[in-house]
Amino acid sequence: MSEAAASMSGIYEVRLRVQTYDIDFAGVVSNIVFIRWLEDLRLGLMDQAYPLIQALAEDVAPILLATRITYRRPVTIADPLVGRIRVADLGRVRWRLAAEFAVGATIHAEAEQEGLFMRLSTRRPIAIPAPIRRWHGG
Repeated sequence: MSEAAASMSGIYEVRLRVQTYDIDFAGVVSNIVFIRWLEDLRLGLMDQAYPLIQALAEDVAPILLATRITYRRPVTIADPLVGRIRVADLGRVRWRLAAEFAVGATIHAEAEQEGLFMRLSTRRPIAIPAPIRRWHGG
């Protein structure tokens, strides 16, 4: 899926390159690497509507509250891995994202993240910023 098509559909998709340092003693991608990839995907998705640099300049930061990952199949250094993420739910204050990691049509891992936005100067939760609501169609 092209980046333009991805932004129109609400799904952010990117090819993920497995590095030698991502591999564990068993020769597969270490589970912790998926956490780093989720961060990359989440920030890429956020860039579609409200880039982190803009948010920080406006005294706003995304805060991660929970991450759940289900590992279905191992990923190796030779696998052409794709990561996809989308907004699964957008409440008044909290958000939930759904992600998957696939090789071709085969899902190797699925993840869900929950979070909110915080006013940095007060350390208090705030409503979902307007640019994200507009982008998400709300």
